[in-house]
Order: sequence, then C-alpha cells, then structure tokens
Amino acid sequence: MKRHIPGLHGESHNPEGILEGVFLVRVDRTFYRWHPQRPFYVLRLAILEPREHQGCALNGRLYCTSRALWKLRWFLRDFGYDPDLMGRDEVDEKALVGLRGIVRISRTTLNRRSFLNLGGFAPASEWEELSMPAASSLEVTRDV
Repeated sequence: MKRHIPGLHGESHNPEGILEGVFLVRVDRTFYRWHPQRPFYVLRLAILEPREHQGCALNGRLYCTSRALWKLRWFLRDFGYDPDLMGRDEVDEKALVGLRGIVRISRTTLNRRSFLNLGGFAPASEWEELSMPAASSLEVTRDV
C-alpha cells in the first residue's frame, strides 16, 4: 500500500523545536543497549524546570566505555544514585528511575543528523542558583 505524505521529501529543519540550555529533570526510563565497541544507556528525561518546558521529554545517551565512564560517574553522583551500588560497580536501571538532577543540554550535528549532548550535570539542590539569569546574579557597584 502506498501513502502520500505531504512534505516528506523536504528537509525538516525546525530550530525552534530544539531545546538547549540548563534543565531540572527527572529520569523517567532507562534502557541498556549493548554494542561491541560502545555500550550505552538510553535515558528518557522529563523536564521539571523551567516551567515553560515542563512536561517535555528528552532522550539522551550515556556511554559505558572505559573512556566515557567519567561522565557516567558524574551523572550517577550528581543525580543521587545509591553510593553502595556504585561502589560495587553496579547500575540498576530500576534505581535510576525517579532520580532528579540538573543537566546541560546542547545539540550536535554530524552528517546532517542532530544528536542530543548531555554536557554537564549538577545536583537538583543547586537549581535555584544555577537557574538565575547571569545579569541578576551580578552585583553592580558604582562610584559616587
């Protein structure tokens, strides 16, 4: 069966639909994906703050290669993962669900494909200070 879908042949370039920045998120789902060279976790993150993006979801990857373990450790530590499990080198997918933290999101384009980049993490308790606009956090002093 053939179907006609208008606009399918055109290039989908929707910059306003791409979220970038710092977000307070909750882990909704995790899946481990085995790959011979680059095993990874797929994370589904629900945005909690800022309010205008609340309810949106992001999907990202955290790789488990020896070169990328620093980022996985950073994520687990800042999102409040059980230190006992981490000390035993164990990641329990069920224990990841519900964890909250701050993530910095950016997009990378490679070969005309857009990829979500999880660029940094912080504990959820730091949301108030990290979410303030830079201009309001600076003190302005004038000589009188």
